[in-house]
Amino acid sequence: MSAPKRKRQKKRDLVVIHPHAAGIDVGSKFHVVAVPGSCDPEPVRSFRSFTGDLHRLADWLQQVGITSVAMESTSVYWIPVFEILEERGFEVILVNARDAKQVPGRKTDFNDAQWLQQLHEYGLLRASFRPRQQIVALRSYVRQRERLLEFCAAQIQHMQKALMEMNLQLHHVVTDITGETGMKIIRAIVAGQRNPEELAKYRDPRCRQPTEVLREALEGNYQDEHVFELTQALQLYDFCQLRVADCDARIESSLRTLHTTTEPSVQRPARGKSKSKRHNGFSFDVQPALHAVLGLDVTRIDGIGPYVALKLVAECGTDMSRWPSAKHFTSWLCLSPGNKISGGKVLSSRTRRSSSRAAAALRLAATTVGRTQTALGAFYRRLSGRIGKAKAVTATARKLAVLFYNALRHGMDYADPGATYYEERYRQRILDNLRRRAQDLGYVLQECNMGAA
Repeated sequence: MSAPKRKRQKKRDLVVIHPHAAGIDVGSKFHVVAVPGSCDPEPVRSFRSFTGDLHRLADWLQQVGITSVAMESTSVYWIPVFEILEERGFEVILVNARDAKQVPGRKTDFNDAQWLQQLHEYGLLRASFRPRQQIVALRSYVRQRERLLEFCAAQIQHMQKALMEMNLQLHHVVTDITGETGMKIIRAIVAGQRNPEELAKYRDPRCRQPTEVLREALEGNYQDEHVFELTQALQLYDFCQLRVADCDARIESSLRTLHTTTEPSVQRPARGKSKSKRHNGFSFDVQPALHAVLGLDVTRIDGIGPYVALKLVAECGTDMSRWPSAKHFTSWLCLSPGNKISGGKVLSSRTRRSSSRAAAALRLAATTVGRTQTALGAFYRRLSGRIGKAKAVTATARKLAVLFYNALRHGMDYADPGATYYEERYRQRILDNLRRRAQDLGYVLQECNMGAA
């Protein structure tokens, strides 16, 4: 007997999603561009990274009818190409190099460009998140400010080293050498003052240590090379502080620009926060400026202060519709558990590693909120005792990300129910589980009155 005829399976071909797509392999000295073979007799061309060549690249793409371009995020070399092509009206998507790995075989720049073009043509590439230009500018200013503060911290360490080389025990008698008392004393030393009696007179009344102890700590062994080192560190510190003030002015101007491009606020104004001056704080009031941009007060969420809120806006933008749900948002931040499953078995649920500055800010906020008597603080402490502090920080940071997303996307007005509310809910959940288990075993859970005789 002849074997039964098998049903012929229909071959499924890939559907072209972007018929006029191009791929660019970005480099430091030149860029390789690939277009479909039907668009040009020479579908792969190389252009230098000079600005004039980038404009010629855009002219060629327009000439052959390209409308969408895909490129890998190679260092910072992609930024000029991206911005010029975007200004010329192309739909440009930035692709994570991890998602566009080359097929096995010989690797060349021409092959990479053609592979990118082919993947993008069939819609197999996901665009990385990039906010609108106003947010990009704000993000650049905030990141530059952070770099300047890191440089300031390095100069503080240099001043500390120079003081120790002169055996000036200033850090033992003041909380912070960059405070009111410490900076006056350091400036006096740089100006030529060596008398400990005179230096001790710069003591601020709020200083805990008495004048006698301060005077003893300021008896030093002055050497010219150490004073020179202290002088240069102080000058660099002051210079960086001036540049930080310039960044603050740019950040304030960017927030004002964002306010003019958003809808007017319809919610009540932001509540007042602590008015005490924070170390390395902004030279302007961030909270009202953010409220004017967002139309709500995200600092009502415990753990998210004005600085963290500004950091999240600068990194994520104000349009949360870019993520369909809070789960997509937390997954983008690498704060949600993984789902590595094979054969029906969970192999790993660890969160992915990430260099996201927004995720780092949320983790720092989670550590801070863990010390507060709030519902989020109780949640952190409960998890910390059960699964460890590292996982508790990640879980609390994810909760903060969800609250931030819901506030911006759905206008949620957060109100803290309190730590006792969370503990009571946890206790009720334990009791419900015990009642259910007792009922499954044929028992009835009964409350025991411990106060009865």
